Amino acid sequence: MARLLSAESHPLSLRQLMVGVMISRKTLNGIESKWTAVWPPKEQLAGIFVQHHRVFNTLHYADDEGVDVLLNLMRATHFGGPNLNAVQLDMIWPDPDSLFIFGDARPDLKVILQINSRAFAAVNDDPIKLRQRLETYSGALDYVLLDKSMRRGLGLDAVGLLPYLRELHDRLPDLGLTVAGGLGPNTLDLIEPIVKEFPGVSIDAQGQLRSSGNALDPIDWGRAALYLKQAIKLFAGEVSII
Repeated sequence: MARLLSAESHPLSLRQLMVGVMISRKTLNGIESKWTAVWPPKEQLAGIFVQHHRVFNTLHYADDEGVDVLLNLMRATHFGGPNLNAVQLDMIWPDPDSLFIFGDARPDLKVILQINSRAFAAVNDDPIKLRQRLETYSGALDYVLLDKSMRRGLGLDAVGLLPYLRELHDRLPDLGLTVAGGLGPNTLDLIEPIVKEFPGVSIDAQGQLRSSGNALDPIDWGRAALYLKQAIKLFAGEVSII
């Protein structure tokens, strides 16, 4: 995929390919879950992340309960190895103080916070309240990912997300914006209204990179390649995805 990105995109493009690998508090600590057989053992993480100038290696850390956040984040990212670039927090409003301390300890890593449907609900699905909640993390986050699908492949609602993106873009201009929700080779039309208004937005795909749409299944690399090619053209403004 990194070679494809280099070959297909404009030579001066600054776009990178996020390679995301999942770990959770349970898999980190040897607790069985439905993801145990799907996500790689922590001892294999460092070997998955390759060094490439167009790759943004990201460890996705999941813990809805927010247990021992700082300790587990330090342990999890240690297993990421020397090529790790970022950690994405698939969590529901984790303790800000833990993230500030983590940032001081690992200034080499970018930090992404996923805002899933439960995190949206915690701020009453209100763009202003969401921005105010994110302000409590000011300086601890580099990107925010707006994702109501929660790995279920639900279709992205661009009209519904635009008020949040506008509020964050205007009031927190240093915070990188990312969106997700059922994006894949057959659904990139969903993102067009957002890309037109926010051409610098990042996008995330997971479930729809499988023909089944199930994140428990292996990635279909043919679908992933098609998705990446279409995304490159969409952001370059070359074609409209229909």
